[in-house]
Amino acid sequence: MNKKIIGIVLLAVGIAVFFWGYNMTQSVGEEMKEAFTGSFSDKATWLMIGGGAVGLIGLLQLVIGKK
Repeated sequence: MNKKIIGIVLLAVGIAVFFWGYNMTQSVGEEMKEAFTGSFSDKATWLMIGGGAVGLIGLLQLVIGKK
């Protein structure tokens, strides 16, 4: 039971962090930076990567985790 709770929490945190990074990319300043440099800021990129990784770990914990 505890591993399922941990999996759910990791999945929820991962999704929240990913969308926090995604929302950062939609700001006016970030879009201006992307227009000139062609890439997002490091913080937004790492938030999306980290959120995706934590969400994936949580999903795997739910799907293939043992009791």
